[in-house]
Amino acid sequence: MKICQVERPLVATNRIPGLEHKHMQVVRDGSSMLVAVDAVGCIPGDWVICVGSSAAREAAGSKEYPSDLTIVGIIDHWPPEGERA
Repeated sequence: MKICQVERPLVATNRIPGLEHKHMQVVRDGSSMLVAVDAVGCIPGDWVICVGSSAAREAAGSKEYPSDLTIVGIIDHWPPEGERA
């Protein structure tokens, strides 16, 4: 699992079968920008918990689902860098 921050929704109208009704978000993992399937309904600015690999596929709906990163939770409170207690 990793903690990421949601940057913005990703809109892609041409998708493979099975991917057409899933919401996707651009998330930031440190300095990297990644695309994650949104299984929980988050909004830009949310800090989220993401899973990868087979856990990402299963969390997105099926072991055959073509995802390698899925958002599985919204963190209620996450202090910004440098303000951790």
